[in-house]
Amino acid sequence: MMYKSDRIFNTIGHIFMSLLAFFVLVPFVLLLASSFTAEESLIRYGYNFVPREFSLFAYEWLFITNGAVIIRSYLMSFLVTAVGVVLSICITTPLAYGLAKRGLPMRKALTFFVFFTMIFNGGLVPTYINYTQVFGLGDTFWALVIPNLLTNGFFVLLMKSYFTTNIPTEILEAAEMDGAGEFRLMMQIAIPMAKPIIATVAIFVGINYWNDWINGFVYLVRRTDLFTIQNLLNRIMQNIQVLMQTADLGTQAAVGLARAPLTAIRMAMAVMGVLPIVLVYPFVQKNFVKGITLGGVKG
Repeated sequence: MMYKSDRIFNTIGHIFMSLLAFFVLVPFVLLLASSFTAEESLIRYGYNFVPREFSLFAYEWLFITNGAVIIRSYLMSFLVTAVGVVLSICITTPLAYGLAKRGLPMRKALTFFVFFTMIFNGGLVPTYINYTQVFGLGDTFWALVIPNLLTNGFFVLLMKSYFTTNIPTEILEAAEMDGAGEFRLMMQIAIPMAKPIIATVAIFVGINYWNDWINGFVYLVRRTDLFTIQNLLNRIMQNIQVLMQTADLGTQAAVGLARAPLTAIRMAMAVMGVLPIVLVYPFVQKNFVKGITLGGVKG
């Protein structure tokens, strides 16, 4: 039986979440509609939720001028994201499981060390020097993967909270009495029971890798063939801006730029960058919500 106060609370909550979802979706709808609007219509009437003049010219211009490079960059983004997620999970899960063990020596000090990395870091210049001169990652594939492996201690603490509060110690103790070692406890008991939080962390890490453009911008100088889709779209946008600033009105570049749907291109680039995440999210939403609820609220 639901009390009147509970119904009022649920109604207010539903209204608030509906408004929040509306304000989140509005920019995406406007972005998508603008990318399919003719350039002249955007300039004359501005942005609209329904295209006044439907056009695919922005996408055609992008794929005609950079089609092969865009496909290669998409494949690179998928590869970097997949490798980064697998390695991050392989590092984060054992670390979180170890920190969740009450008998671990220096457990509090190690937890504080992980937490400390959420507040402070070494800065861009020391990080760049270490990765390029010490580890020699400049202009390599691993420059897109390794710098992001443990950049956020929040994932470790989130998973640690899940292991602490949602993995019954009685099950672990019973398995230990049967002769199971720590590695077997983690692989055959703890990890199968922690699939929701592992999926949640994998989603977070995957989004970070997919949206990352800083590593490619900083560490890839000559190997532009390693650009991810975010790096490529950023470089295209920079090249267009440079050509607009330097090209004379009578040059061939200026004539080509005059025909290019510059405003619609920006919208199309944003759609191309975010589209894979939007398509994948509905399939992992269940584990994402469950992992956040169990790993965050109870912890």
